[in-house]
Amino acid sequence: MALSEFEIARVMKVVGAYVESVRPAAHLRAQVDVSFRIKNQSVEIFSIRPSWNGQPGELMEEPAAKATYVRTSDHWEVFWMPASRKWKFYEPAPAVDAIEDFVELVRADAWSCFWG
Repeated sequence: MALSEFEIARVMKVVGAYVESVRPAAHLRAQVDVSFRIKNQSVEIFSIRPSWNGQPGELMEEPAAKATYVRTSDHWEVFWMPASRKWKFYEPAPAVDAIEDFVELVRADAWSCFWG
């Protein structure tokens, strides 16, 4: 089940503020940028860069972190993207109670899983 409008607005506010705080300076954003998307009950944070082997102007997204809301247990499951290119639970904290807790995990990146 997708997030409600209220939940989407909260995620947009919290995750949006984090993303804005880590985005590079405006003059560098053509080389690298950071963004997020909400899809169903998940929020993904990713970097955006020019494709290294594609057409000029083609961009690629590099996933960094993902949180999926589990309504039945009222928590967010936390994932990172290893070299296997398959989302994997973030072992130090595979679930958090609030979207703010997810953002703090990504910000701290204690195990260097999200941003390397």
